[in-house]
Amino acid sequence: MKVTTMTASPSRTPARAPALLAALGSALMVAGAFGFQAAGYPPCHLCWLQRYPHFVAAALGLVLLVVPSRWIMALGGLAALTTAGLGLYHTGVEQGWWQGPTSCTSTGIGGLSVDDLMAQINAAPLVQCDVVQWQLLGLSMASWNALLSLGLAALWLVAFRRS
Repeated sequence: MKVTTMTASPSRTPARAPALLAALGSALMVAGAFGFQAAGYPPCHLCWLQRYPHFVAAALGLVLLVVPSRWIMALGGLAALTTAGLGLYHTGVEQGWWQGPTSCTSTGIGGLSVDDLMAQINAAPLVQCDVVQWQLLGLSMASWNALLSLGLAALWLVAFRRS
């Protein structure tokens, strides 16, 4: 007796569920970021950079609804890992572990003339990347983004493996 098995497509299996949950998570992360912005916490340059992969992951979730593909799931996982990496980098900048982009971090003022100091002040962005604006349980928004995004990447990976 010959037993045959049917291979279900990702559209007919629960494979997409974790990916769609991850995409929704990215959409909620962006909504939360805009909520903080509306509450008076404007984003710095690195904060904005962390949002872009979430935009991509949320859009990939929409595409996944129409085109069930494991490669879309892989790209979603890559987007989540990218924003997690940016969050870890931003955390390091905030903690002083390494220098951030000169366009959004403070520098020393020793040895500057009054004119040079005024030029530095006038060229400084409104929000500096190395200043923690808000934290919960000792973790900044960048740190929370990194941790939550690693969880989202795990969901994308689960979906990829199931498909």
